[in-house]
Amino acid sequence: MKKDQLFTRRKVLLAGTAAVGAAGTAGLLTLGSGEETVRSAAPAAGPQAHRPLKPSSNRLQPLTGHGPPRAVPGRTPVRREPLLSVSGLGRAMVLTFDDGPDPRYTPEILDTLGAYDVRAMFFVCGEMVEAFPDLLGRMADEGHVVGNHTWSHPLLTDLTRARIRSEMERTCEIVEEACGEWPSWFRAPYGAWNRTVFRLGAELGMEPLAWTVDTLDWTEPGTRVIVDRVENGAAPGVVVLSHDAGGDRSQSVRALRSYLPELLDAGYHITVPRRHQV
Repeated sequence: MKKDQLFTRRKVLLAGTAAVGAAGTAGLLTLGSGEETVRSAAPAAGPQAHRPLKPSSNRLQPLTGHGPPRAVPGRTPVRREPLLSVSGLGRAMVLTFDDGPDPRYTPEILDTLGAYDVRAMFFVCGEMVEAFPDLLGRMADEGHVVGNHTWSHPLLTDLTRARIRSEMERTCEIVEEACGEWPSWFRAPYGAWNRTVFRLGAELGMEPLAWTVDTLDWTEPGTRVIVDRVENGAAPGVVVLSHDAGGDRSQSVRALRSYLPELLDAGYHITVPRRHQV
């Protein structure tokens, strides 16, 4: 399938399943922050007045999946604590970007992150990695976390177990080939999870990661709208969902340049999860 057809298909599917990602997985993640564990919730839906960036008192229940992942054959078992821990005290946040890599937008996002010495998470699609493997090497070299977002971005809940495993496993393999490390994290396209998806992710040595603030940047709402969504949703433990591929992501690129320095100036520590070896 050509890339422009793929982008169109993704946008159509997202229009029908965005509620699954925003409502079905938002509010499902627990982040630990240094000595302090913070459970934060996604802000309430609907328009919000622009406000100063300050910690929120909202709460969020953890997403625990199905226990520690089992080892991939031939690999050393990895066990992580049930809480997803990040470094820094108090105001730790995580920025995530889905659907890439894309040579039009991913390098600009990496440039901006690098300018502020910030690490982020990139949930990549295998077919995009196959086309642009060098971008994954750059992500790894610059300290970013590369996660699995399936091979072709399908709606996993419509697939057989064998197809789901193929989508996930092929992407694990090509990520390892491109950046030298098997991915530890997985995000279902459209936020469409089910028991099979959770279990297969665990079998492949990955843990699920949802989000708490959805920028909805794929709808191209305007740079200022994206910035406002991030700033209004800023709080300790928040995980922000944006995209670096799947369509025109120029607004996402410009928005990052605006909200990242503002978050940092407000005292937020932008970081990535830590793995716990036992």
